[in-house]
Parts: sequence; C-alpha cells; structure tokens
Amino acid sequence: MTGPIPLASFMRMCLTADVGGYYTGAIEQGRDQFGQRGDFITSPEISQVFGELIGIWFVAEWMSQGKPKGVELVEVGPGRGTLMDDMLRTMKNFPQLASNIEAIYMVEASKELREAQKNLLCGQNATLEKTDAGWRSISKSLNVPIFWAETIKGVPQSANKTPFIVAHEFFDALPIHAFQVVNIPVPKQLEDNEETPLSAKVQHGSKAPTGGLQWREMVVTPVPEGTTHADLGTPKSEQHAPVPEFQMTLSPSVTRHSKYLPEMSPRYKALRNTDHAMIEVCPDASLYASEFAHRIGGDAKHSPKPKPSGAALILDYGPLDTIPLNSLRGIRQHKRVSPFSEPGLVDLSVDVDFMGIAEAALNASEGIEVHGPVDQASFLEAMGISERAKMLAKKTSPERAKDIEKAWRRLVDRGPGGMGKVYKALAILPENDGRRKPVGFGGDVSA
Repeated sequence: MTGPIPLASFMRMCLTADVGGYYTGAIEQGRDQFGQRGDFITSPEISQVFGELIGIWFVAEWMSQGKPKGVELVEVGPGRGTLMDDMLRTMKNFPQLASNIEAIYMVEASKELREAQKNLLCGQNATLEKTDAGWRSISKSLNVPIFWAETIKGVPQSANKTPFIVAHEFFDALPIHAFQVVNIPVPKQLEDNEETPLSAKVQHGSKAPTGGLQWREMVVTPVPEGTTHADLGTPKSEQHAPVPEFQMTLSPSVTRHSKYLPEMSPRYKALRNTDHAMIEVCPDASLYASEFAHRIGGDAKHSPKPKPSGAALILDYGPLDTIPLNSLRGIRQHKRVSPFSEPGLVDLSVDVDFMGIAEAALNASEGIEVHGPVDQASFLEAMGISERAKMLAKKTSPERAKDIEKAWRRLVDRGPGGMGKVYKALAILPENDGRRKPVGFGGDVSA
C-alpha cells in the first residue's frame, strides 16, 4: 500500500481481505482469534450463562409477540458459534418455540470460522453443502437447517417470517471513516478582491477551498523511513514494539467521503461549526441497522410487511449517547497494540455509535421502535444472571462454582473499564407505540 487511503479501506483490508485478512486468512496453526490462546475473549466464552440469557431473551420476546410461527434465527458475526450453541441449547427447553424455528442463518465471511461453527453446531462429521446462496448443514440441537451467508443480503427475506437477529461484538469490527473539522484560511486572491461576486467565490471553491470551517478526512499513509515512536507520539506502554508500518494523518484536501458522510445525520452536522471537532462514521453500521429494521418492521417502498414481527438484539461496546472519536484500537494476545502495526495479525475494533444505529433503524422502517441502549450489567441483572449462575453452581464442584461466580461477576462489573459498564445492549422491536418494554429494558414477559 502506498496511500493515502481512507481509514475504512485500511480496516477492511486488514480484517477481511481474501489474502491475509485477520478474520479471513490469518489463522495460524494451533490458534484462533478467540479465547485464551487467541487475541481476545468474548462474553459467551467467559460464561455459558451469557448465551443462555440471550436465548431466554428471545424466548420472552417470542411469547410477548403472541408466539408467532415461521421463526428464523439470524446471527451476524458468529465467532466460533459459542453464543448460538448456548442459545439453541436453551431454546430446546421450550418445545413450542423450538418447533416453530424453521431455519438458522449465520452471516460469516471467514471460511475457517464457518467450519468451526459447523463443527460446534452440527458436529465434526456433518457435511457443509454448497448452495446457490452459500452453505448448508443441519443443527444437532434442533434438527433444522443452518445456512451460512457471507453478508446479510444472502439471508432470504420474507414478510411471513419472524426473524430473531443477534449481533454480539459485530458492529465494533465494521470499518469506519474518521473526520475532523479544520479552519481553512480564505484564499488571499478572493479575500483581497472585494469586487469578486459571491457566486464566483463559490464556483472557485469547486477547485480550491474558499475557507472557513470544513470537514477533512483522516487517512492512512505509510510511515516514512527513520520515523521514531517519539515522532508518532506513541504511548510509553506501546513503545517496546517496533515502529508501526502505517500512521493516520489529516487529508490536506476535500475527499469524496468528507463531502457527504458528515452530512448523513443532524448529529454530525451540528458539530461542523466547532473547530477541531472529530467524529467517526460507520456507513456499514447504518446499512445493517436498516436491514434489521426492514426485516422486522417492513419497508413500505420495497418490502412491505403486513404485521411487523421479530426482534434484533445488539450487544457491543461504545458510549450510550455520544458520537465515538479516536476509538480505533489494536488487540493482540490480550494486549493493546498499535492498530497500524502487523496488518492482518492484529484485531482492529472501534466504539459503536449506538445512537447512530437507532437513528438508521428508525429512519428505515415505520414498523419498528428502538429500546436502549442500556449498560450490559443492567441488562444481564434484569435477565436474572445471578440467579441462573447460582443454580448452575449448585450442580457442580466447589472449585467449578468459584469459576462460575467469578465469570458472571466479570460480565456485570461496573468498575472503570468493566464489561458491565463498557458494553451496552440495544433492541429493535415491532412498533407498538411504546406500550410494551422488552425484558432487560424495563419490561416483563407478557404472554
């Protein structure tokens, strides 16, 4: 790469490139991205109780919606399949719901992870058949087909189906564009010539900036030879590693993205008059949020749905109600590293703009409403995590009981950087004028 390129392009190449992508081509022999041997550990890997409670949440939502038929489970970014495995094991205990689940869809771009998911959910000896839309096998838990697609567009959409969608630590891996407001001096030839009409000055701006506060895009470029950590302002905690191969700099001129992405939302526009204001924009997050909303609430123009049904539960990390900024991070072997070092071998992630997701979903369909975000601790406590963990602990050894206790408390830790505080939950439901709040968001089950 010679650069400069948008940050989103850099992230996409690092994470999902056909050759050398972190999720699609960088799995080394004997390790994967997840768990103690990998680079990070997720909530389902910490405790089975997490996935069980997510399963219970969808059971409660199915009951509250009148036990609709034609249920389809959809997970985007399924990792190794641990969350879905725990959900299915839980749902199997509710025969009436289990009998109404017609299919399971896994949205996964990685060949290696698809294979891992198939082994866990279908069995080591199960076959992964190629289909016109992706791949297919049979769930060992519910004996229903599991389909794999590379994108959400590969999952069939029907007005007669009830989609239950889960996205856990998916949105944080979607590529972002970063922008900063800069104050551009008025070109001297325009400033001095008072006879130049305003229209001419505007036309001149199509070739050169006319001055004032404008958005500029942050781009990624190679680090020049001889650059030191001091030159890059690298934190002392990361200076033991080699100087990163790439760096993020401010584009000296307008880019096509800086012209329209900061205009996507009134929230972004409001910051344009603040010098040095920064924002991160994730177009892919808006597309997925819109897709979830269409499938649940319908779209009057393209995919009408006579009766909205289904639900989407999004669990990820990010601020409750502000726009993320400077949130790009790199993780390798459970440690923070430069996101611009060792491309393809380092996990890249960003804070999720939950308000942006809610805005995109509400704009996409009049048949949905959004609840949350709420912090993960509040959500899991409302779902009964302590009660479930205690029941589980009673059935095992004292040593194992201590591990269960430690694990569930980690999930609801509200301390600085604690998972219970940093992670959030947001739900997209069929529109009902706010008459019913879902479980975990202030509501109870209403069968």
